[in-house]
Amino acid sequence: MKQLEVQIMGQTYLLGCPEGGEARLLEAVERVDTAMCKIREAGKVRARDRIAVLAALNLAFDVTDRAPTTPAGSGRDHQDATPPSQGTDSDVLLVSLLERLDEALSEDGRLL
Repeated sequence: MKQLEVQIMGQTYLLGCPEGGEARLLEAVERVDTAMCKIREAGKVRARDRIAVLAALNLAFDVTDRAPTTPAGSGRDHQDATPPSQGTDSDVLLVSLLERLDEALSEDGRLL
C-alpha cells in the first residue's frame, strides 16, 4: 500500500492509499479540505473535530442527494431503494462514513 502526505486545513496527514487510487484519494482530500475550510471561514465553529464532523455530514448528504431514485409511482423512494450491503460504492462509502461518525461522536453524543 502506498502512502501519501496530504494537507487538510493546514495540518499534514500521512494516508494509506491502494495502488492506482492516488487520484481518487487526492480528489477526496480536496473535497474534505474545501468543505472544512468553508465551515471554518463561516466563523461559527472553531473546534477542528466539530468542523470535521460537520464537513463529513455535508459531504455524506451530498452523496445521498446524488443517489439514483426509483421511477415515479413505484411506491419507494431513494432512501430505501437499495440496501447498503447490496448498493453502489457510494452507498458502501456512506455507511462506512456514518459508522465512523458514530464512533467519533460516541464520547460526547452531540454534534455541536
